[in-house]
Formats: sequence, C-alpha cells, structure tokens
Amino acid sequence: QVQLVESGGGLVQAGGSLRLSCAASGRTFGTYFMGWFRQAPGKEREFVAGIRWSGSTYYTDSVKGRFTVSRDNAKNMVYLQMNSLKPEDTAVYYCAAGRSDYYTRAPTDFGSWGQGTQVTVSS
Repeated sequence: QVQLVESGGGLVQAGGSLRLSCAASGRTFGTYFMGWFRQAPGKEREFVAGIRWSGSTYYTDSVKGRFTVSRDNAKNMVYLQMNSLKPEDTAVYYCAAGRSDYYTRAPTDFGSWGQGTQVTVSS
C-alpha cells in the first residue's frame, strides 16, 4: 500500500494558476501509474490526468492544453500544474496510485487515494 498526501489547493480567480503536489510513501512508487481525479459537489469523481512511470501522460479533454501532469520518481512526487483555470474546474482534487503501470481512467483501478485538496475558482 502507498500513502498519498496532496497539497497546493486554494482559491484563485478565473484565468489564474495553481500547482498541486502529491507526496507518496510506502511501496515502490516509480512502477505505478499515477492519476489525478476531481469531484465537484453532486457529481461523480472524474479522471483529470495521469502519468505512467515512463512519463507518458493522459488528460481528459476539458483540461488539455491547460493542465500538465508530471512526476519525479526519485522524490516520490507527482504534480498537477493547472493554468487558465475556469470556475468549472472547482472541485476537490485527489491523487491516486494505480494497481499497475497501465493507463486507466477507472477509479476502481486505483488502490490508494489521498485525502483530497480543495480547488475553488472564482469568476
């Protein structure tokens, strides 16, 4: 099992930027697919971005060109740089570790989750 702790959320105006960080500890970090999810009030948890050990990245369509996911395997860290934020990006953001290094968007394929960090974008 891997333990995950997110940080970096907050309140920002539309058009602004935030950088989320996820610190991992426990099992070998570098060999697993890492994902970022978000959940807005009354909505299901959705996949936002993910990154394989090799650095291959994946994004949901609504954040392509605005968000960038990265990882530092030596430091056991994953990051989500969010630019040009919109009010519809408001949600609790979660970092999650996959059960393997294969790309997936299904929450059930992720075995470890952080506690979440709130991102609020004002108009």
